[in-house]
Amino acid sequence: MDISIDLTRRGWLAGSAAALVASGAGEAVAKPAQAAASSARLNLNESAFGPSPRAIAAIRAHALGLERYVGEDEVEALTARIAAFEQVRPEQVVIGEVLEPLGLYLASQRPGGGTFVYSDPGYTALIDSSAALGGKGVPVPLDGRLANDLPALARAVDARTLAVSLVNPHNPSGTVDDRVALDRFVEEISARTLVVADEAYLEYDDLPGRSAVRLLRQGMNVLVFRTLAKIYGLAGLSIGYALAPASVAEGLRRGGVGATHSLNRLALVAAMAALQDQDHVRRVRDITIAERGRLVQTLDRLGLAHSDSRANFVFFRVPRAEDLRRHFAASGIAVGRAFPPLSDWVRITVGLPAENDRVIAALTAWAGA
Repeated sequence: MDISIDLTRRGWLAGSAAALVASGAGEAVAKPAQAAASSARLNLNESAFGPSPRAIAAIRAHALGLERYVGEDEVEALTARIAAFEQVRPEQVVIGEVLEPLGLYLASQRPGGGTFVYSDPGYTALIDSSAALGGKGVPVPLDGRLANDLPALARAVDARTLAVSLVNPHNPSGTVDDRVALDRFVEEISARTLVVADEAYLEYDDLPGRSAVRLLRQGMNVLVFRTLAKIYGLAGLSIGYALAPASVAEGLRRGGVGATHSLNRLALVAAMAALQDQDHVRRVRDITIAERGRLVQTLDRLGLAHSDSRANFVFFRVPRAEDLRRHFAASGIAVGRAFPPLSDWVRITVGLPAENDRVIAALTAWAGA
């Protein structure tokens, strides 16, 4: 159903809650709202604003009949929807949270496992999973603005490189790669090895303009990973997808990745409904950006250096970062872990407005301002 929602911060939240109650999912928001009074879970970059009401309704509609196995037609329907949405061929789509199995698949292609070039610190699920088959990571430090150092990453590629992992926007810094530089990098490196573009947070920025899927459509050797765990609010269902050259996608499928029997019907129908509700995505993006701006203003007021995050979190530098983490914990606020060697930096997810109020108050009190 189409729901008109006020785009002010508190109006949006009230409208979202009303929409969920109207869809019969009132209990789904009541418990988190109560929990928020005592704790704020701002450590894993989950969406504070929940999934689309359409996704909730789809889950409710398919809650019965779970004694039946998922059918190929269900997987094909979502595959076709994703292919149309991303403007690629259906055979280029692999459904699932594929980074870990992708690491295993790539490592299996070469005796001894080969290597993966990646930005350090960074999200390393792809690299970590490959270790079981001998895969090894080749870490490359971030550049001066805490972004992917594309020239340094290019220099690290050699004959043993199985893939280059690019997280864009980066995690934990939230920085994005310059579009022209990214295009040049992918064009050069994809001629030598696979480029894996993890775009988990790109919906919070300019996805159409920055996504490497543009380069996949041109035939380059690039795999784009998307998850519905972030802006779509489906973290608890573990659903995402990869867009890849047809040969890579077929190799993953032969290895069982995205196999019909491995997928969850509720995740499939929720994903289908969520992708069809781009108005919800835009609302979540707008309020997240506004709330992120409030946190950034606080960091600036307190004189704390921070990255130019375009994701649903902020990343900032403080003296005695571990003391600050303990201060937040004592205040009932869970924030991101340390990311060595940037251990004096802290990552905090953008939460609900009331949660962000608590972050601002706790940070201001800690800084003595």
